[in-house]
Amino acid sequence: MQGSQLQRLVEVMDRLRSPGGCPWDAEQTHESLLKYLLEESYEFVDAVHSGNRRDMREELGDVLLQVYFHARIAQDDREDPFSIEDVAQSIADKLIRRHPHVFAGLQVTGSEEVIQNWEEIKKEEKGRTSALDGVAMSQPALALIQKLLYRASQYGVDVELPIAADLNSKADESAVGQGLLAIITWANANGIDAESALRKQALLLGQQISATESR
Repeated sequence: MQGSQLQRLVEVMDRLRSPGGCPWDAEQTHESLLKYLLEESYEFVDAVHSGNRRDMREELGDVLLQVYFHARIAQDDREDPFSIEDVAQSIADKLIRRHPHVFAGLQVTGSEEVIQNWEEIKKEEKGRTSALDGVAMSQPALALIQKLLYRASQYGVDVELPIAADLNSKADESAVGQGLLAIITWANANGIDAESALRKQALLLGQQISATESR
């Protein structure tokens, strides 16, 4: 049943992108769809936080649509085409390679060693020599800082980081940036996901605003 529905989605996307299908779908490119990939991902995050299973299923379907849409566009590339089957094969092969404790009999002591092995295999596969290799610099700043701190620790790179934020200093862009970096560094050192912590506070703030408006 699962395979048949996935194949059905392939056929639907092919119909939409083919002559006689949908003009809008036929016009889309990888670039034009990027905003929708981000929007749908954030909407799935909201659904998870709400705990609404129906919304989770629907939003995850919208994320899946983006994967199939991009793969269908890729089929039309004249120089280096690939299909959803190629995408699926690539990720399945990657999962097998990076889980030797499951597929190759490697013994591990726990999840921490699993993560360490994953990073070592990834580094070897991609020939990475720098902590910056493969880091998506266009991601949101908070997530980027957390990724850079993680990579620096993985590659043994010592960087000079602010210890604390001086809230009494003059608030200019540099001072605010240093202060935020200090807080994220503090969270990271204590095993706290700064993005998750800030998001929870934002939701609480939203609830407070809603409660005040309803009075």
